[in-house]
Amino acid sequence: MNNKTVITQFLLMGLPIPPEHQHLFYALFLAMYLTTVLGNLLIIILVRLDSHLHTPMYLFLSNLSFADLCFSSVTMPKLLQNMQSQEPSIPYAGCLTQIFFFLLFGYLGNFILVAMAYDRYVAICFPLQYTRIMSPKLCTCLVLLFWILTSSHAMMHTLLAARLSFCENNVILNFFCDLFALLKLACSETYVNELMIFIMGGFVVITPFILIVISYASIIYSILKVPSTQGIYKVFSTCGSHLSVVTLFYGTVIGLYLCPSGNNSTVKENTMAMMYTVVTPMLNPFIYSLRNRDMKRALIRVIYSKKISL
Repeated sequence: MNNKTVITQFLLMGLPIPPEHQHLFYALFLAMYLTTVLGNLLIIILVRLDSHLHTPMYLFLSNLSFADLCFSSVTMPKLLQNMQSQEPSIPYAGCLTQIFFFLLFGYLGNFILVAMAYDRYVAICFPLQYTRIMSPKLCTCLVLLFWILTSSHAMMHTLLAARLSFCENNVILNFFCDLFALLKLACSETYVNELMIFIMGGFVVITPFILIVISYASIIYSILKVPSTQGIYKVFSTCGSHLSVVTLFYGTVIGLYLCPSGNNSTVKENTMAMMYTVVTPMLNPFIYSLRNRDMKRALIRVIYSKKISL
């Protein structure tokens, strides 16, 4: 009645790869995805099997690995499928589903990074009270709270996106259904969606970042009060892996959403999106495995115990 068409699918046009390089990039992305799956699964299995890793830090790490594994699985299988298809499309319902799980696991990993920063703060600033403060009950409650918060947040944005109307334009300039790209295609009012993104974005992105900064500022302050080479080494050995992951995650997010875009904004957005959806989840297991002696020892113990059992 209003000259509107019913959109049944969206076209994902975010990776302008030349046809002659299609197979090369397909093999590259497939290798990166398999590395992400195997690396994060390894961490989850090690934390599960090795009793020495049944601590709050590794409880959070296993949940972060699960979030990274699912986060990458939200976008990568569809990207690989579309690269082999003549028409890189996604159904309307599939687009909304992808948005929900993208927000869920993306923000879940964000909150878990906060819990890991607080864990390092307690371990360094209150070592004698660490066991009492970071009790299993508190850690479990934090993880459950994060799941509830992120699920509610993702559901709210998905339902708000479902009420939008779309006209003839159904081309998304990205390799997955990004919420911001979807709002640009809507031909109905998006004020409520943008308002909720602005309000809730501060809660689920800026607040965790501020809490992480406060945690590490408190750690540095406590170390500087009694300066020593041993104390500085303890900070780097204890927090080095987590700081690397935080820098990698927030560096790409800040570069994408806070730095001004030039004429190549689409290329920049696609590159940054590839960084935090594919590269970061793939690198996290390497960062924690290569910089963490406990993970190396756990791997050796698990392999050695399996050899003995065989």
